[in-house]
Amino acid sequence: MQNQTLSADQEKLKSIAVSIYHAWEKALANKDIEGLLKLYAQDAIVESPLIPHLLGAFPGICVGQVELRRFIEQIIQRQPSIRRFYMQNLFTDGKTLIFEYPRQSPEGEQMDFMEVVEIKDGLIQHHKVYWGWRGFKVMQDNLHWC
Repeated sequence: MQNQTLSADQEKLKSIAVSIYHAWEKALANKDIEGLLKLYAQDAIVESPLIPHLLGAFPGICVGQVELRRFIEQIIQRQPSIRRFYMQNLFTDGKTLIFEYPRQSPEGEQMDFMEVVEIKDGLIQHHKVYWGWRGFKVMQDNLHWC
């Protein structure tokens, strides 16, 4: 019986994690700043090489809702046209969510990312973004509208 309870709890956590991903992707695609922020814990941490590029903040870490809002506002305002939302390979154990935006999408090239999201109490606690060569080239060429 205990294994069945653990399995049911695990499946519930997995379902919550996948729901968070879909809500996050929809809010980002719709440029919904408030929708994105409500998915993050008050003390959430985001790590990305885009942070120093857009905010001039080193070492590329935002902590808490105030810093996160500044970063998200810049992402929304300066989203390059090559930023698409074709995702593949979503994995989760209910506590950690890992997903990939590959360079090649059905519509052609897009910025390539691998993202790792840690979830606690139904909110994003820690979000790490790893860039592929195509996404890095977009940043290097300063294609985030300045």
